[in-house]
Amino acid sequence: MEPWEWSEDVWRAKVDKVRAGRSLKPRHWKDGARCAVALSFDSDHETNELRDGGNSIGRMSQGQYGNRVGVPRILDVLAKNDVKASFFVPAVSALLYPDEQRRVVAEGHEVALHGWIHELNTKLPADKERKLHLRAADTLEKITGIRPVGMRTPSWDFSDSTLKIERELGLLYDSSLMADDDPYEIVEDGEPTGIVELPVEWIRDDAVYFNMNRFQALRPYTPPTDVLDIFKREFDRAYAEGGLFLLTMHPHVSGYRSRIFILEELIAHIRTHGDVWFATHADIASYVSD
Repeated sequence: MEPWEWSEDVWRAKVDKVRAGRSLKPRHWKDGARCAVALSFDSDHETNELRDGGNSIGRMSQGQYGNRVGVPRILDVLAKNDVKASFFVPAVSALLYPDEQRRVVAEGHEVALHGWIHELNTKLPADKERKLHLRAADTLEKITGIRPVGMRTPSWDFSDSTLKIERELGLLYDSSLMADDDPYEIVEDGEPTGIVELPVEWIRDDAVYFNMNRFQALRPYTPPTDVLDIFKREFDRAYAEGGLFLLTMHPHVSGYRSRIFILEELIAHIRTHGDVWFATHADIASYVSD
């Protein structure tokens, strides 16, 4: 049947499968802060090419840049500013670069789930998606010594089975959905799940402004200064509303010499507001769920 032929039961079931439930935005953040800031970095590295079955040496080298230059440069900025952040890591990236993950954890940051090989969940049978997520969780725990408590699905691709798998894993939070600016509880088929959603948005993602693919009509058109302005404006409104500012960046995208200033100047701008709490996704999810 075509969508316009669906009965109301059919389209309502699709809409109600995974929904935003009660808001978890607190009246005040930790230690009386007005705004919470969650900086996150998706360490995709070579998996962007691998997940598509590709073997482009050029794209592999761009992925390696994320590990070789991007992550160290980002970690140095975070350390200089005493900011803790979350790194979402495909298990294959972690296996390629285990020392990177150990350094991230040693410096007080969070390593969280980001699929096995940056696969698209909606392209997988449910049983295969489940096995990959469970294997990824075991892999990150083995490498870092810490069981991950949160997930960001690769490309924010959330299947009908993803939430069930997250519940089986006992995760505290997800960070893949977009139903709000501030944290909320995820509802499945009308029932609260207890899982915190820390919402993402393409507006607050560096990749949409800077991605480049010379074989497709994909070219970066937005100047880095304009991207910084967008991120600042997103933070300023989050601060004014007493909410959450969550940013997604990629080491192989924003780790370059001409772009790392975005992170540096954004942190400096946020620091001009004294009552701000920089925290990992796990810490924020734990705070709003108490």
